[in-house]
Amino acid sequence: MAVITGQDDYYTLVNVFKVAPEHQTRVYDAIVGATDVIRALPGFVSANVHLTKDGVHVVNYAQWRSKADFDAMLVSPGVQDHFKVCRELAEMDTILCRTTALVEAA
Repeated sequence: MAVITGQDDYYTLVNVFKVAPEHQTRVYDAIVGATDVIRALPGFVSANVHLTKDGVHVVNYAQWRSKADFDAMLVSPGVQDHFKVCRELAEMDTILCRTTALVEAA
């Protein structure tokens, strides 16, 4: 099960990929393929990938134990090949943030 935590020191990344509908699946596959590599790296906590129903966005929410772990992932062999597809097929907006509220069902 994926984990979303509000731990202050966790490094949270939200990537929003704007795509043409015919490229949504390819971008999704590239992100999921990257997580197959990333999940074994030190400091990785979890990732969630979302497809918008209109077909024009892919959203990736991921958490790392620290910024240093995140930065190490960026230069890890095999990761950039997956992200290259995303950069070629999508307009990417990267948002780095901290989780400040977690609300669960009553």
